[in-house]
Amino acid sequence: MMYTPMSSGTVMDFYRELAYCLGEQPKFRKVDIFHQIQDACNDLYSKRGITPVFILDEMQAAKSSFLNDLSLLFNFSMDAKLPFILILSGLPHLATKLSLNLNRSLDSRIIMRYELEPMTQDDVTKFITTRLEHAGVTRALFTDSALTAISSISRGMPRFICNICTHALIQGASSNAQVIDEEIIRTAALEAGL
Repeated sequence: MMYTPMSSGTVMDFYRELAYCLGEQPKFRKVDIFHQIQDACNDLYSKRGITPVFILDEMQAAKSSFLNDLSLLFNFSMDAKLPFILILSGLPHLATKLSLNLNRSLDSRIIMRYELEPMTQDDVTKFITTRLEHAGVTRALFTDSALTAISSISRGMPRFICNICTHALIQGASSNAQVIDEEIIRTAALEAGL
């Protein structure tokens, strides 16, 4: 499995990274690396029974040239076989970018689409409680009003929830607070830039 947030790098940077992840020493020319990657994927799939998984994150920032090359790179035998799994991850406007005519080739190859919806208030509470339990916390650390404020300010987005909670826990610890209340959450959200 390969995970990379390199969607804003150059195509050659991506090709080199992909070749390294496949255990290859990247060649110099783009066309040679291209064939190197396809051969490595085919070998893993056909000879060793391994299906490589490539996860590309932050794809909403990818340039159209990057997306075009991605479509070409992962076109195996005119799509007669798929010796890999490619997961594109990004913010919602990635779908809009993929629907543009110049990205239709890649868009048409996407088999499954999934969009995460923001968490509800109950989901946010469960998310925070579960994370605290995994960290060994056995008591209620956030007040109900604090949890409501986190849900509202974060708009149910996990990254924002984590940022707010981290800032709140630091602030709470520095002020020797026994519980994190709504006031601490509001200050923490400002510190987190939300």
